[in-house]
Amino acid sequence: MRIAYLDCASGISGDMTLGALVDAGVDLSAIQAGIDSLALPSCRLVATEVKKCGFRATQITVEHEPEHKHRHLHHITAMIEGSILTPSQRELATAIFQRLAEAEAKVHGTTIAKVHFHEVGAVDSIADIVGSAIGWDLLGVDAIHASAVPTGTGFVQIAHGRCAIPAPATAELLAGIPLANFSPEGELTTPTGAAILATLVDKFGPLPPMHIESIGYGAGQKDFTHPNVLRLIVGESTETAAPRGVAGDTIVLLETNLDDITGEALGYCSEQLWAAGALDVATSPLQMKKGRPGVLLSVQCAPLDADALALVIFRHTTALGLRRQTLQRVVLPRRRVTVTTPWGEVAGVSATLPDGSERFTPEYEDCKALAAGAGVPLAEVFAAAITLKSAE
Repeated sequence: MRIAYLDCASGISGDMTLGALVDAGVDLSAIQAGIDSLALPSCRLVATEVKKCGFRATQITVEHEPEHKHRHLHHITAMIEGSILTPSQRELATAIFQRLAEAEAKVHGTTIAKVHFHEVGAVDSIADIVGSAIGWDLLGVDAIHASAVPTGTGFVQIAHGRCAIPAPATAELLAGIPLANFSPEGELTTPTGAAILATLVDKFGPLPPMHIESIGYGAGQKDFTHPNVLRLIVGESTETAAPRGVAGDTIVLLETNLDDITGEALGYCSEQLWAAGALDVATSPLQMKKGRPGVLLSVQCAPLDADALALVIFRHTTALGLRRQTLQRVVLPRRRVTVTTPWGEVAGVSATLPDGSERFTPEYEDCKALAAGAGVPLAEVFAAAITLKSAE
């Protein structure tokens, strides 16, 4: 699987993304052809090799005639729809602008249709976003990963006045995205960069195992005391592939040994873990020091939820420490279905096996309620639900 990794050591912006894509080998003339079809006023992308604190990078500058337009989302989507962009490029560019519009609408308390783009509706921002969409499509990767992203500190002047960094729309777009502990003075991550991350990135974390094919460096416009560069690493994943027909993802496993907690407290903690988004919660008996009986608490979760779930464990158990592992998981595709039995409807999950066959698991609570209401054995309701699903 071909993957790309965005190393956002100095944040991310639209022009940094575009510069990194071009530096990694994407044809600038192909991007320019797509930009030309947007009917923007004499818009030209200029690539220049620059140095940032001694490191070379490609800087993209958007040259265009002066204009003073402020566009709505429908104006920009109409430009994209009328262009020569491929369907995948149009879809990606539109998706990025849609995320921007959603963020702007939320922070300004209005609707997406009424959002009045200011900075991101200008020619250079449109060129950055659409150009990046074209570039990602031409790069041809199967997945995009990224590091945690710093925002910078201080204040920035926008159309609505002086705002603290991160700007309101940027902060909204970064919800759920890990932020890095790096806080120089100035804006490192822009709304455009945050929208690109929120729309494109599949996973956040360290550099994944891969054979590197190319590395691109995209320079930001500002100079800091650190290299203001976005690094794009492209290569072939060396992670073990999941079996055909089975999806793979990354999870975090949290574990702790407990020998001084009541069963009720452990049960309550499990309930809180499920409510906080755990993928799985399990307990196993242990024999601990001095012959004391104990329990192993194991919690599986998404990487972004690990810190919050660790806090739940510390808050509701006697744990003094946790073991934390990042693991690769394989999962079967699944869907929610409902079957109608002689006693009523039963919901359940139908999983698709690698050979294409399906395995249906009825919901216990549904079967229990129907069995109690009809006065029939629970096993009879389970068997009927499975048989009826198999006969479909």
